[in-house]
Amino acid sequence: MKVKQLVSKRYKETPADCVIPSQTLMMRGGYIKPVGNGIYTLLPITKRITAKIENIIREEMNRIDGQEVLFPVAMPADIWRKSGRYDSIGSELLRFKDRSGGDMVLGMTHEEAAVHLMTDLADSYTQYPFMIYQIQTKFRDEPRCRGGLIRVREFTMKDAYSFHTSQEDLEKYYMHCYDAYNRIYARCGVPEVVAVASDSGMMGGKVSHEYMLLTDIGEDTIVLCRECDYRANMEAAPCIIENEKGEIAPLEKVDTPQVKTIEDLCAFLKIQPQQTCKAVVYQRNSDDSLVVAFLRGDLDINETKLRNYLGCEIHPAVLTESSPLSAGFIGPKGLPAGITVVYDRSLEGIEWFATGANEPDRHYVGFNLAREMGTVTFVDVAKAMEGGICPVCGKKSIYTSRGIEVGNIFQLGTKYTESMDMNYVDQDGSLKHPIMGCYGIGIGRLAASVCEAHHDDYGPIWPMSIAPWQVQICSLRADQDEVRDMSEKLYDTLQSRGLEVLWDDRPVSAGVMFSDADLFGVPLRVIVSPKGLKNGTLEIASRDKTLKENVPVEEATEYIINYVKDALAHFECHI
Repeated sequence: MKVKQLVSKRYKETPADCVIPSQTLMMRGGYIKPVGNGIYTLLPITKRITAKIENIIREEMNRIDGQEVLFPVAMPADIWRKSGRYDSIGSELLRFKDRSGGDMVLGMTHEEAAVHLMTDLADSYTQYPFMIYQIQTKFRDEPRCRGGLIRVREFTMKDAYSFHTSQEDLEKYYMHCYDAYNRIYARCGVPEVVAVASDSGMMGGKVSHEYMLLTDIGEDTIVLCRECDYRANMEAAPCIIENEKGEIAPLEKVDTPQVKTIEDLCAFLKIQPQQTCKAVVYQRNSDDSLVVAFLRGDLDINETKLRNYLGCEIHPAVLTESSPLSAGFIGPKGLPAGITVVYDRSLEGIEWFATGANEPDRHYVGFNLAREMGTVTFVDVAKAMEGGICPVCGKKSIYTSRGIEVGNIFQLGTKYTESMDMNYVDQDGSLKHPIMGCYGIGIGRLAASVCEAHHDDYGPIWPMSIAPWQVQICSLRADQDEVRDMSEKLYDTLQSRGLEVLWDDRPVSAGVMFSDADLFGVPLRVIVSPKGLKNGTLEIASRDKTLKENVPVEEATEYIINYVKDALAHFECHI
């Protein structure tokens, strides 16, 4: 490919609304063009990258006996009603009517389609286990699009679904997928991606992992241990802390005028946040009934944990003057009837704390939960905190990092096969529901994440395994016959030897040519110039700046081919 023929345009200035490096560089480099909020056209450069990612994924899925299928993007609502998700998923699921008035959806995931396909095809235990997968467009009406391809509404995803006759078989295959994912990320040039325990969310199931690229711009918070290999998404990480019990004292109600926050209360009473009890108020989506969660004042509520405990969707409460609760002064004692109360386990064993008195401008001090409220149930609904206790090694070594989710795997169980009435005849003649697992990777997000992990101020640094081209020829003064003839000969020879080559023979300055080359991010650059040819050499440099060498013209072809072969071998690929 010649640069002057490439459907792409590079920009010096950063386009508006770019918030992270990968988005900035992919917009400036002519990789993507926005069509609408969270909807992008992928230009040829990106398509070359994503095609290579897809091929790597196919190889690894086929390696664990996956069979590729293709589900429809638009589906009748009936199969989603069978699973229950047509009603349980909110506005992220795009619903519409076809010309005959039938309810339809655009697929944001394809568990329902997978079960629908296999219901008539896998009716005997002799056909199990098996895994089907696809690489297909999906649509999620995401409310918080950001970061270019990192969070979008329309995207391409590899999703796979395995079917089993026992939990043990699922767990065994789950680990095969776990290992396959590690190979995929290593081959795509991001071996630093880590697997973390996660919450299953709307997918269902009890066991799940997310694959996270640790980076400061990530939108997920990851909980890690400095002493062992424990890793979990904040949504799934337990909060384990030590409590100082405090000294038992009489309960006393004190005036606290305009003291509505934990910070103000600590300053007013001259105490520490861990000596207070915080109230966080929510409402159920179904009926707006109130839920009050109490936890230690220095902790934050984990909405996912609370939602899972309650078994329903919730939203932060809107408290008005007519509300039965006194905002800023809410405590366990004296709550109105009919309110669901949840106690976080961070309060267990504390014998003295300050908390709201359920009266304006008044708090309790000396509050002893066991004495004042009797026996209560404690549950974990708090976010894990820095310096907390690791659930694996038991040391106070918990810390947090940010990450981008680049894949996930779930043990779904029978959530979908049971609700959609998929059965098979077991060896003893009985009907049973297959047990499922599902495994997803966002293609565009992975490409953008690789860029996020490997770039400098000037452009992406693509790994050889997924780079849009392996070699770029930069012809300085291509208007001179000697430069053009040498460039063209090298271009033809490298292509005939199986290499992917981008050739820039435009009549532009060296500055413009090298600036564009940085945005292309091609791993190996060959500079053909009048000065070099006068000395009988070509300048060969790597995009990551680890190599810069003048190579004799007669040796250049083999030098380039060997460099590419060695680089690909690092990623278990071959030209």
